[in-house]
Amino acid sequence: MLVKDCFVSAPGKAILHGEHAVVHGKVALAVSLNLRTYLQLKATTTGKVCINLPNIDTFLCWSLFDCCVLLLITARREEVKLLDSELVRRLREFVGVTNGNLDTGNMATLAFLYIYLSLFGSGELPSLTVSVWSELPTGAGLGSSAAYSVCLAAALLCASGAIHTPLKELDHTARWCQEELELINSWAFQGEMIIHGNPSGVDNAVGTWGGMLRFLAGKIIPLSKVPLLRILLTNTKVPRSTKVLVARVKDKINKFPSIMTPVLDSVDAISCTCEKVLSEMTCEPITGEHYNILEELIDINQHHLNVMGVGHPALDTLCQVTLTRGLHSKLTGAGGGGCGITLLRPGTVDHTVQDLRDCGFDCWETSIGGPGVQQHSPSSIKKEVLEILNQY
Repeated sequence: MLVKDCFVSAPGKAILHGEHAVVHGKVALAVSLNLRTYLQLKATTTGKVCINLPNIDTFLCWSLFDCCVLLLITARREEVKLLDSELVRRLREFVGVTNGNLDTGNMATLAFLYIYLSLFGSGELPSLTVSVWSELPTGAGLGSSAAYSVCLAAALLCASGAIHTPLKELDHTARWCQEELELINSWAFQGEMIIHGNPSGVDNAVGTWGGMLRFLAGKIIPLSKVPLLRILLTNTKVPRSTKVLVARVKDKINKFPSIMTPVLDSVDAISCTCEKVLSEMTCEPITGEHYNILEELIDINQHHLNVMGVGHPALDTLCQVTLTRGLHSKLTGAGGGGCGITLLRPGTVDHTVQDLRDCGFDCWETSIGGPGVQQHSPSSIKKEVLEILNQY
């Protein structure tokens, strides 16, 4: 099988509104971040399959002969519905993590081998090296694992011939057709299931389609347009458990249904209003009033999240520090620490980043609404990213 070298990338994600409310049948809005994960796939003649993940200091290689042993229990599949639990079990034995010690490197390795062996299962295994580097911090609730899974799915589907290579001569970037994006998304979801167990599918959908998505009652609807808004992304570096936080919200709702149900209804209305305003901003001149509304929605939503019990003193500090500069912030994701987003108006020049770093936080200025998974020419990759990927 002829495997061509390729570069692909996929964005991270933030939740604009609807954290926790979505599990109770309310609308959530998820948007792509212009912080991306980059993957380089190189065909080799080493007789090995290798994966390099410099963000987490992981570099592993396996002989194709050893990998062929695993093909006894799998076959090439171009469509995927359910996770092959037997293959996952065998891969755990192969990697040596049967004791449940699944750290970030182990989970990323399992996802890679699962997709690689599933797609090439009935043919000759290609010798290749996959290197992945991300602008996204891991474990911060920004969809880094989903961006990784989307990149893996796109590159390996291309390499296997299951989807075409969209990049033409002289192109800098290119995207796949809708049908192929759906296939990429389905395989990326398999990777997310290996990493997270029972994911919602929102993160990999954002990584695949980019832009903004509406999530309601398990249905994910990509929205056609979203303005490229500047945001400040802040990681408080406070660890949190999504499982614990979701249970906390559920407990409050069970204890105080007459109080919490209106709160959830209000968050739903915030999501819908935000969606309407963002839609207006794509088809008419953007005004200061648009930003006024978005900032008020951010403040109201953050208060609701504190009422739900998923706030944290570090997030309160973030909101207070940015407010002194006239900026508006809220948590994104599960809460209880983790990350927050701050809306930046056009032309905003301030010293907020240093203020937040003085609090011990990490900050990145970026934007929302960027493209989903893309194939790149080498010339379109940032020089510093290319240097990292070409080391292997």
